[in-house]
Amino acid sequence: MAAPGPGEYFSVGSHVACVTCLGQRLQGEVVAFDYQSKMLTLKCASSSGKPNLNDVILINLAFVSDVDIINDRTETPPPLASLNVSKLANRARTEKEDKLSQAYAISAGVSVEGQQLFQTIHKTIKDCKWQEKNIIVMDDVIISPPYQVENCKGKEGSALSHVRKIVEKHFRDVESQKSMQRSQAQQTQKDSTLSS
Repeated sequence: MAAPGPGEYFSVGSHVACVTCLGQRLQGEVVAFDYQSKMLTLKCASSSGKPNLNDVILINLAFVSDVDIINDRTETPPPLASLNVSKLANRARTEKEDKLSQAYAISAGVSVEGQQLFQTIHKTIKDCKWQEKNIIVMDDVIISPPYQVENCKGKEGSALSHVRKIVEKHFRDVESQKSMQRSQAQQTQKDSTLSS
């Protein structure tokens, strides 16, 4: 069966298999189908292999060469799971704030190292923000360019000490990663020289 013709549709809960124009075979349970846009939503086994998770795939049937109905569902589908709208709204707001913060840093001309440090700190301490090119952590600690441990200023105490440890570890990890990349590059160069 090709893409649905006039009046044809897929029942929610049916199991279908389809082949995309790229030859990829997709199979799963129909979650939704919109006839007007020819969009089919399938719930498939998780690509991560975790049994309690699923992948949800949107398929444009205009780019599908074949659709087979494996198991057609005729009874009424079960009710949809309820969504925690406030949790989703909070997550969207947080993501938006993070993206705006990144955009601000780029537009303010903050170095890549400063942006990376901000992201590292933000993973541990959510209460951090930009003030021009300075990173402000918990309204207690100011980290100014070039964003090293000695650039952490604030009232001596646990907050300043904790932020300094995060900064120190960040740069230790960055340096470790760089040295590992250098040794891999040297090994690759050595291997290519030996094979010549």
